[in-house]
Amino acid sequence: MLYSLRSRLMAAFSILLIVPFTVLVYTLTDRSAKSIQSSVEVSTSQTIEQYASHIDTLLTQVEDTGNQVLGSPIAQEWLAGLRNDELSPGEKLLSKRRMKEFLSSLAINDSNGISIGVFADGAGGIWRQDRSYAEREWYGEYRERGVKWTRSHLDPDQADETLAGRAINGYILPLVQLQSLRTMGVIKVNYPTELLRAPLEKIRFGETGRAFLLDSEGRSVLGENEAGEADEPDGAAKPDGTEEAGSLTEGGLLGDALGEIRGRTADAPAGFIPIRRHGTDYLLFYRHLAEPNWTIVGIVPEDELYVEIRQTRNAMLLISGLLLVVVIVVAFGLSKGITRPLSRMARAMRQVKLGDFDKALKLMPSVKSGHSELGFVTDAFEQMTHRLKYLIETEFETNLRRKNAEYKALLLQINPHFYNNSLEIIGGLAAMKREDLVMDAAEALGQMMRYSLNLNTDRVRVAEEFAYIRDYLFILKLRYDEDLELRIEEEEGAGDALVPKFILQPLVENAVKYSLEKGAAEAASVFIGSSVSDGRLRLTVADNGIGMAPELAADLARDALQKEKDAASILNSTGDRIGLRNVLARCRLNYGEGFRFEIDTEPGRGTSITLNLPWSRS
Repeated sequence: MLYSLRSRLMAAFSILLIVPFTVLVYTLTDRSAKSIQSSVEVSTSQTIEQYASHIDTLLTQVEDTGNQVLGSPIAQEWLAGLRNDELSPGEKLLSKRRMKEFLSSLAINDSNGISIGVFADGAGGIWRQDRSYAEREWYGEYRERGVKWTRSHLDPDQADETLAGRAINGYILPLVQLQSLRTMGVIKVNYPTELLRAPLEKIRFGETGRAFLLDSEGRSVLGENEAGEADEPDGAAKPDGTEEAGSLTEGGLLGDALGEIRGRTADAPAGFIPIRRHGTDYLLFYRHLAEPNWTIVGIVPEDELYVEIRQTRNAMLLISGLLLVVVIVVAFGLSKGITRPLSRMARAMRQVKLGDFDKALKLMPSVKSGHSELGFVTDAFEQMTHRLKYLIETEFETNLRRKNAEYKALLLQINPHFYNNSLEIIGGLAAMKREDLVMDAAEALGQMMRYSLNLNTDRVRVAEEFAYIRDYLFILKLRYDEDLELRIEEEEGAGDALVPKFILQPLVENAVKYSLEKGAAEAASVFIGSSVSDGRLRLTVADNGIGMAPELAADLARDALQKEKDAASILNSTGDRIGLRNVLARCRLNYGEGFRFEIDTEPGRGTSITLNLPWSRS
C-alpha cells in the first residue's frame, strides 16, 4: 500500500541515502585524486632530493680528499724538490716514491674506491710521467672554462691497469706550493662513475620514467643517452680524449625544457615543469646542484605517474555503486520485516515487565536470529531468561569464574606493555648499530615470550620468575650499560615457592624507570631479592630513584587492603604506577586476606616494595 509504514520507510530511506551518498562519493573521489596527485609529486621530488643529498655527500668527501693531498707535508716536500736543482736525482726519486705511497694509502683507505692523480707542469703525471694528460678533454675544459667536476671518462693515468679500465668521474684542483703560493700543476681525485650511476638507475617514475644527471651544457655527467643507456665513457672511442660526447638535449625531450629549467634555477633550485610533446603530456622534475653546476632531471609521462589516481577513482566509483545497490536491497528487506512482528513483540515485552518469562518466550515473533534487529532481540530474550536461571543456581561458581576472568584480564594487561618496551630497546640497539647485541637481545626476548605465552598455569615457581626477570634485565642492561646497576639475591629454598605469574616484572620495570629519571648524578641502582621468613615468602624490589609522594604511597597501601576493589578500575585507570596497581590487584585476587604489602619510600631517595605472600609449593 502507498501509505503503509513500509512504503513510507522505503521512500524516506531512499531519498535520505541516495542524495548524500552521491554527493559524498563525488567529493571523496575528487579529493582523493587531488591528494594522491600531490602525494605522488611530493614523493617524486623527495626521491630526487635524496639523490641530490647523496651526490653532495660524495662530492664533499672527494673534495676533502683533494684538499688533504694538497695540504700534506709529503706533497709539499715533493713540490719543493721539483724546484730545487740542488737535489740529487736519487733524492728526487725518493721524494716521488714517498708521494706515490702516500697517494696509494689514501686510495686504499677510502671505501668509495677513489684514485688520485697528480700532474706537475714540469714533471708530467706522477703515475705515467708524461704530459699526455694535457691532451685530454677533462684537462682542456679545466684550463679553458675552469670545469672542476668532470664527466664520466677513462683515464690511463692510474696506479695500475685495473683502475685505468673503469669509468670514472673526477674532481680537479690546482696543485699549489703553499710556501710560495705558486701553481705547479693540478690534482685529480677520481671516483667510480658507478657511485653516482647505480643509485640513479634505481630511480623510477611510473614504468618508463627516467632520471638523468646533466652538466651545465646539458651533457650527461654519467655518460648516458636519453634512452637511459650508458654510452662509452670519454676516452674510450679516442684515447687522446678529443672526441666530444653527444648532448642529451639535442632534439630530445630534455632539450625542450632545459632552457626553462635554467631560467628557473636562480629562484627555485628544485621543482617540476609540465610539458607536452607529440600529443603526450609529461612532467619534468629537476634539482639544481650549485657547486658542481649539475642538474638532476627526471621525466615521466603524466599518465604513468598518475595511473594510481585513475585506478583509485574507478575502484571507488565501482565499489560505491555496488554498495548503493546492496544498501537499497537491504533497506527494502528491513522495512518489510519491521512492521509485521512489532505487535507481537510489544505483547511479549508486557509479559517480561510482569516477570513471566516463559509466556513472553511463547509470544515472541518467529524471526530467524541475525535476520533483523527483531531476531536479535528475540534471541537475546531467550538467552536472558536461561542466563538468569543459570546465575541463580550457580552463583558461587559464577563468582569464582568472575575472579578468574579479572585475574586473566589483569595479567594480559602486562604483556603488551613490557613487550613494547623490550622491542623499543632492541630498536634502540639497532639504531646505535649495535648489531652484535641485537641478536642476543632478540634471543632473550624470545625466551621471555615463550615464558609469557605459556598460559597453561597462572602460578609459577619463584625460580622461573627470577629466570624471566634475568632475561628482562639483560635487555635493559644492553640498553643502559653503566647507567644501570643490578643486584639479585635469591635465598635458598625460596625458589621452590609458587607465586602468580608476572608479579615481579612490573615492579622491576618501575624501579628501573624511576631510577633512570633521577638523572646523571648517580647510576640507577636496582635490587631484587627473595627470602623465606616465618613460613611466608618475601619478594623485594628496591631502587634509588625519585621515590613517591606520601599521598601516592598511602593510596597504594589503601588499595592493597581493599579486597573487593573492582579489577576493571585497574584495567581502565590512568596515571602513576599502573604496573604496581596491577600487581596488587592480582595478588589480592589470588591470596585474599593472606596478602600483605609493604612500601618504604621517600621523595628523592628511592623506593622499596615488598610483597609478603603465604609460602606454598602447590
